[in-house]
Amino acid sequence: MARPLRREDYTVGWVCALPVELAAAQEMLDEEHDTPPYDAHDTNLYTCGRVGEHNVVVACLPEGQTGTNSAAAVAVQMKSTFPSTKIGLMVGIGGGVPSEDADVRLGDVVVSKPHKTHGGVVQYDSGKATPSGFERTGALNTPPMVLLNAVANLRAKQMRGRGRLLEYLSKLDSLPDFSREAAGSDTLFEAEYDHVEREATCGKCSTERAVAREARRHEVVVHHGTIASGNQVMRSAAERDRVSAELGGVLCFEMEAAGLMNSFPCLVVRGICDYADSHKNKRWQAYAAGTAAAYAKEVLSAIPPADVAKLRTADEVVQSHGSKQLQIAPAGYYDYGPVMAGNVLQGQ
Repeated sequence: MARPLRREDYTVGWVCALPVELAAAQEMLDEEHDTPPYDAHDTNLYTCGRVGEHNVVVACLPEGQTGTNSAAAVAVQMKSTFPSTKIGLMVGIGGGVPSEDADVRLGDVVVSKPHKTHGGVVQYDSGKATPSGFERTGALNTPPMVLLNAVANLRAKQMRGRGRLLEYLSKLDSLPDFSREAAGSDTLFEAEYDHVEREATCGKCSTERAVAREARRHEVVVHHGTIASGNQVMRSAAERDRVSAELGGVLCFEMEAAGLMNSFPCLVVRGICDYADSHKNKRWQAYAAGTAAAYAKEVLSAIPPADVAKLRTADEVVQSHGSKQLQIAPAGYYDYGPVMAGNVLQGQ
């Protein structure tokens, strides 16, 4: 363990929901630090370390307390305890949505990206009941510009065969549970075919109802688009496809990101561990958590520390401009510039 740094030395906040995601995140650290002392009223437990040239603080949701509200609570405490965090990452697993437009497979990575009318994440279960049906309300922030720039940079590198995701994923080679071999086969069943009841795996599900798919060149493919977030587990292929169609096409379903985007603006990275249908099980969770963590490490490797140093938190913007001149809506992290763009509105 390296000598402890100050809480103010950490500029990257990394949130995950499950212990398997936390383990993958910890393995991506190039160096682990002693956690500096912090207020006893903060109930989070933190892992501190370094990824490349960035000091990173990682927090996991409490055991059994998944969902948007729990994620929001963890992020709020992290921001208070580590006030210099300027980049946010939500990294973990999710249920994929395979379609004609996106050949999403187990172990692939989905990254939140503004698309059509959505900022990257949409809370699909938030809204109101009306005589004509369920009406979704509200909107969520887009990821900070510095993270979107890093994603664009990585897409170009991947096109040139210079991506480092598999290199970073190899950091988990010493942990057999995180291997692709341990995950087993990748089988996508027809949307109309439900899982055989009372079976933990799909050993008794009919292979005749499996969807035929062509072999791929790449072990892991990174997809960019909309992530659907809500407080209920999605495990129905029919419902999955219906909601996706209503939202203009989503790439995966998960349960935490919607609680973060308006208070902890971040990039959401999800490794696909199932197909959000009745066949879902936990066999692919470790490998998917690893691919997501490896991509998050690659994102950080694409961001120069000098660019992070130029970013300001919302509190710093208010202090430098005065609350009467600028309104921050909502609180969070904002890119530095002569005129603050995006989430900062000119006041009266």
